[in-house]
Parts: sequence; structure tokens; C-alpha cells
Amino acid sequence: MKQLACLTAGLLCAISIAAGQSSGQLQQQLQELKQQYAETTRALEQRIAALEQQIAKEGTVSAVELAKEAAEKSVRSQSDQVGAKFQGAVPSAPTYDLLREADRKIAKLEQQVGSFEFHGYFRSGYGQNSSGGQQVAFQAPGAGAKYRLGNEAETYGEFIFVNNWLNPDHAADKAWMKTEVMLEANTTNSASYASFPRGVGADQFRLREAFIQAGNVLQSQPGAKFWVGERYYRRQHIEINDFYPLDMSGYGGGVEDLNVRIGKLAVAYVAGARPDILTENGYLAKNNVDVRLYDLKGPAGFWGGWFDFATTKGGRTSTGAEVPTTNGYAFGLRHQSLEWHGGYHTFAIQYGTGAASNFSASIDDPTPYLRSSRRLQVVEHLLFQPNDKFAIMPIFVYQRVKDGNSQHDWNQWVSFGARPEVFFTKYLSLAMEAGFDHTKSPSGQYEGWLRKVTIAPQIGAGRKFFSRPVLRAFLTYANWSDGLRGFVGGEPYLRRTNGLTYGVQAETWW
Repeated sequence: MKQLACLTAGLLCAISIAAGQSSGQLQQQLQELKQQYAETTRALEQRIAALEQQIAKEGTVSAVELAKEAAEKSVRSQSDQVGAKFQGAVPSAPTYDLLREADRKIAKLEQQVGSFEFHGYFRSGYGQNSSGGQQVAFQAPGAGAKYRLGNEAETYGEFIFVNNWLNPDHAADKAWMKTEVMLEANTTNSASYASFPRGVGADQFRLREAFIQAGNVLQSQPGAKFWVGERYYRRQHIEINDFYPLDMSGYGGGVEDLNVRIGKLAVAYVAGARPDILTENGYLAKNNVDVRLYDLKGPAGFWGGWFDFATTKGGRTSTGAEVPTTNGYAFGLRHQSLEWHGGYHTFAIQYGTGAASNFSASIDDPTPYLRSSRRLQVVEHLLFQPNDKFAIMPIFVYQRVKDGNSQHDWNQWVSFGARPEVFFTKYLSLAMEAGFDHTKSPSGQYEGWLRKVTIAPQIGAGRKFFSRPVLRAFLTYANWSDGLRGFVGGEPYLRRTNGLTYGVQAETWW
């Protein structure tokens, strides 16, 4: 800006020498021009300063620097061009018109700020087992999840790209529209590049989300959100064992947050297919109609209900095998207390049959018994954080699954555990986790218990249970009953009933 001021002052001096007009009139015109230029320059500097503050909050200061440099370069370039026109005459158009053009460019940049979002999650690290090989995870056979702390032997990431096309701030009086794409990466920590034979230590990369969402398009339902594409759909999650009691993620479309006075309503069509099963009807597909009523105010918090109808159309494969047509339904009840002693409390119970019995959009193997399958599930978890020095998350899972075969018993999984954390300072903490799983196979192949405990000193970004990023070192010990011998810990512990792992891990989301 100082260089621009000097350049302008030089141009004004050149004009005063070249002009053959009355010095008094010329001096008055020049004074007015200086004043107009000074006012416009101040306005532009204030706008750039405001933009600096806004983008600094979003961590994109480099964009401001580029904007300032582009604006100043544009003004300097145009001032040089206008200098020739100034020779011998006072221009009819004031010089601040040139600055106004740069100001418009800054305004355009302001509109774009906030339209693009980048979110994500990853965990990464490395560990070893007590036998000297790579870290292994301890998980009971037949269990739907494992306790996570110090028990994750992979690098995993989800990277979400969101662009807001209309009304990025979601102002209440305007429609909005956005696109969201998520890339998932899952590696085995074998090497930082995939150079192994196919299927050996192979890294996995997937497109997990690709959908468009629009809202505030109906005056009668300003909060309603419409979507179409592939997405994670209203999943329910338990943090410390990474278990999803309900996960209808898939392909389809629907509407969420419809106001029905007593609460909100979501209706969706979600589907998926099995490319490894081909019949005369095409790849085996599963279609779900998912209906949810939620945010119903009631005793001790919010209540919600869920219903799903699922169907798969069977047929005959090229080998002559018959794939049966299977239908099913599932329903559930959920209670949430979202403000509970510094955390929250959640309880859910659900039951499903046939094609809907897995509480998922995925397709189970289409056995002749699938139509008779059943699943009962009860889950409860809570976060208790009474102060900034201590937090704990206890959980409980009970699940019984019947595969439909009358000769098989129920597959039963019972799990309970907790992760307490003690915060010594704003950045230093100690996390501990203990978990117990008991499983029983329907065929009697295995039955037993697994116990796992982990201690992990941490460096984190705050004094909250969910404060991230976090860096941690961990030591994990697990033991299990003779009934699970050979089913836990992989090759290093194939003939043992206990194991030990240790290592480091980083975890964050944004």
C-alpha cells in the first residue's frame, strides 16, 4: 500500500507539471482526488484486515496473503496503465475506481470462504507382540467388536470433502445445498507402500460417501434435509469398542428432520448388492425402507423409535444353485440423555428377523435358513465427566443371534468394560481400559471369555474425554479361557491363553 501511495503521489506531481490549467483549480482537483484515494485505501485495508481475522480462525491464513498480494498487484498494474493517460490532463474518472475493482475481488473471495470444508479422522501407530513380531489385536470369536485402546493394529483414516454450493452459512431464510465425498483408507502397517503379492498385506482404499444434500427447500418444512447418493446413514456408535449397534449405511436417498410436532421424522430407501452372487435377475440386491422417529421429549431425556423392512430377490445362479428370496423386518427403541454429569447416557434395544436381522444394509450369506434368522440386541453406554480431572465411559452389550438353522443354538455375546481417564494437566493424561467379552457359537465350536486391560499415558489437546488430537504409548495384556484357545491373538498366541502387546498410537478427528 505504501508503494502504491508513492506511485500515486508521483503521478499527481507529473500531472500538475504537465497541465496548463489554472494552478488553483488544479490544486483543488488534486486535493479532492487525494482525499478520495485515501478514503478508499482505508476501506480496502479494513476489509483485508477483517478477512484476515475470519480466515485465521479457519486456519487458512495463506489465502489472505494471496488475496492481499493479488489485490495490490492488480492495483499497481492498473495504476501503471492509467499513468500514461494522465499525461497532460486530469482524468475524468477518479483513481479509486481502480481500487473498487480490487475491492470487488476481495468481496468475491469472502463469499467463497466457508463454502469448502475438510473433515476427517485417522489413527496410526505401531506396536509389537511379546513374541517379537508385529502387534496383533485381541478379539473374542463371535464378538461384534473389540476394546480399542492399545488394541488396534492398523492405520485407518476417513477424509471428508464438503462443498457448500448454496447458502454456506445455512441462513434460515434461504435454501442450501452441499456435496460430500469421503475416502477411506485402511492399511496393515506392513510398509508405507503396497508392494506385496495380491492379498498379502494389501492396503484398502474405498469411496465410502458420495452424496448431495439440500435443505430449506420447503416453506412448510424449513428444517427438512433431502439427500441422494452413498453415505453413512444415521449410525449409532459406541466409542471405546468401536461398535455400531445400528448401521444402515449404503446407497439410496431420503429425507431427514421432518417436523412432526411431537418430534422429528426421517424416511430413507437404502440398498446394496453382492457382486459375488449373480443370478438371472442380476447381482443379489437388498432393499431397505428405513423409518425413524426421534427427538421425542420424554422422561429423563429424548426418545426415539426405528423400523426397517428389508427384502432380497432370489434366483438361480449359473451353477444351478438356488438363492432364496428373503424378507424381514427390524425395530428398536432408543433413549438418550444428552446433558448428564458432564457427558451423556444412551440405552437402546432392538430386534430383527430375516433379511433385516443384521441391522445393516449389507447382505448376509443367502442360506436357506436366513429367512428364519433372529437377532436381539441390548446396548447401554454413558460418559461421566464431573470435572476437568476425571472422566470415564462404561459400556454394556448383550446380543443373541439365531442363524435360522433349527439344529443350531443361539450365538451369544456379552460384553462390558470401561475406559477411565485422569487428567494431570491440560495436555498430560493417563487412560486405562478394561474389557470383558463372553461368546458362545451356535454350533458349539467355541465358548469362553476374554479379558483385556490397557494402560496408556497420553499427550492430548485438552481435559475432555473426547479431546483430540492425542498421542499415546500403550501396554496391553489379555488372557482368555481354554474354550477360546486357538481363536484369539493369531499365530503368535495360537497355543496360548494370554498375550502382551505394546507400542505407540496417534488419534485425531477434525
